[in-house]
Amino acid sequence: VLADKLSMLSQVKIKTIRGIPLVNVTENNLSAVEKNIKFVMDKVVSVLVLLIFSPMYLYIAWRVKKDSPGPVFFRQERIGYMGKPFYIYKFRTMYVDAEDNGPLLSSEKDKRITPFGHILRKYRLDEFPQFWNVLKGDMSLVGTRPPTEEEFEQYELHHKARLGIRPGLTGMWQVSGRNKITDFEEVVALDTQYIAEWSLSLDIKILLKTIQVVLSGEGSK
Repeated sequence: VLADKLSMLSQVKIKTIRGIPLVNVTENNLSAVEKNIKFVMDKVVSVLVLLIFSPMYLYIAWRVKKDSPGPVFFRQERIGYMGKPFYIYKFRTMYVDAEDNGPLLSSEKDKRITPFGHILRKYRLDEFPQFWNVLKGDMSLVGTRPPTEEEFEQYELHHKARLGIRPGLTGMWQVSGRNKITDFEEVVALDTQYIAEWSLSLDIKILLKTIQVVLSGEGSK
């Protein structure tokens, strides 16, 4: 019993997120080899996707501009690993300045979303530019959902633990029927479960499930 307790204590790390010390037990979930594999997988997959699907990106860019005038990409500041802000990129799915005109509704009812934007959101094609975020190191292929600054300011202490790992392009929430999960605490619970069970095999399972969700159009929002 004493050995088990000592083993658990050896995994406890103190991390500071924007001046707030938090107990973190995820540091040793992966060995050094596994962490390197995850790092390399992030880089290799993001490069391959960006290169292989570049013709599709050009078509999407043309359709976005054809649907409505304005920039091709939507850029938004998010809070990433250890509270560090970064800009997340997506293909624009809404009319310009649409975010200033009220809260978001579901994609089926929100008239601020362009016709092509509905298609992009259904199959999550709008999120493909985030592979650039993965390549830059702002994000990982699999992780937690990065909050906006406004969301972060409303976080309670236990919410901030989500920032102890790099945010992901996909994760537990995204493959668990995200359009049906509206309770933020449920989202936090899924992220916490991912952190606690973090492994390469879990990452691969989530990635495969994500492909299934994207191809079927499930969980779109």
